[in-house]
Amino acid sequence: MEHMPYIGSGPYCYTNSFAMLFGAHAPSTAVIEFATGSPFGMQLVGGTLPFFDPCGWTPEAGFDGALEAMGWSSTVIKSTSEDEALDQLRRALAGGPVWVGPVEIGHLRHQPGMRGPIGSDHYLVVLAIEDGRVRMHDPQGYPFASLPVDNFLTAWRAETIDYGAPFTMRIKFRRDREVREDDVIRASLPNAIRWLSMENATHLPEGTVGNAEAAKLLADMIEGGCNDDLRAHLIHFAVRVGARRLADAATCLARIGDAEATRVTSEQAQLVGSLQYPLVTGDNGEAAAILRALAPAYGRLLSALQRAQ
Repeated sequence: MEHMPYIGSGPYCYTNSFAMLFGAHAPSTAVIEFATGSPFGMQLVGGTLPFFDPCGWTPEAGFDGALEAMGWSSTVIKSTSEDEALDQLRRALAGGPVWVGPVEIGHLRHQPGMRGPIGSDHYLVVLAIEDGRVRMHDPQGYPFASLPVDNFLTAWRAETIDYGAPFTMRIKFRRDREVREDDVIRASLPNAIRWLSMENATHLPEGTVGNAEAAKLLADMIEGGCNDDLRAHLIHFAVRVGARRLADAATCLARIGDAEATRVTSEQAQLVGSLQYPLVTGDNGEAAAILRALAPAYGRLLSALQRAQ
C-alpha cells in the first residue's frame, strides 16, 4: 500500500503544546514528533507495560534534542512545593502562556471520566489564573478549559508519573535560528538511529525489553490472555499514538527522499494501526500475529536509516 499521511485527532499532547507556543513559526506536528525520536522503537517496560516508542525513551528525554534540531530553546522551571509552583506560574504568565507538564491526566476533572490518578502523563498550555481557576488549552480536545487551582496543582504534582519532576514548566520559548522542516528531519536522523539502536536504554526497570523482543513478548502475553488493564492501555492510548507516530515518521522520511525507510515505517504504522480492531473485539490470536509480523521491522528500519547516513 502506498503511504498515505494521517491528519486527524490523537494523543499528541506535548507536540500540540509545543506547536501552540511556537505560534506562527511552528513546524508541522509530524516534524515536531519526529524530532523527539518517539517513533523509533518499542519498549515493554518492566516486561509488562507496552509503548510504541524507543526503549528507555520518555517524552522529557526527547524534548531538548527536538528543540535544538528545530532551532528553538526554552527555559525550564521546576518548583519544590505547591506554593512555590503557583507563585512561579503566576509570574511566568505575566509574559504569556506557559507550557506545563507532565501532569497526571486522571486529576484533570474537566475531562469526562477522570476521577483520580491513572498513572498517565499529559502536557498542556496554561493561559491564565483567574477567579480561583486555571485556564488552559488542553490539547486532548478542550480549548479554554478551566480547573480549580487545587485540582490543577494535584495533577501538576505528578506523583503517579514514573519520570520527570513535579511542578515542571517551560517558559521563554525563543526561535534562535530559522530551520527548514526538511533540515529538521535530517538533523534528527542520528538521534533516531541512537534510539532505535537502544543505545540510550539505561536505568530501566528490571525485565524491560525493546524492539523485536518487546513485540514478541507482548504477543505471547496477549495470546496467553490479555487482561482488562493491558487491553485498555493499548486501545485507548498506546496503539493510537504509536500508529500515528509511525505514520508521521513515514511522511517525514518521504519528504527527504528516503524511500526504503519510508516503506518500512509505513509498514510498521499499518501493522500497529491494525492492532486496534482485534484488541477491541477480543481477537487475541490476530493481535499476537500482527505483533510477531511487526517484530523484524525494527531491525530493517535500523539498517535502512544507517544506510541513508
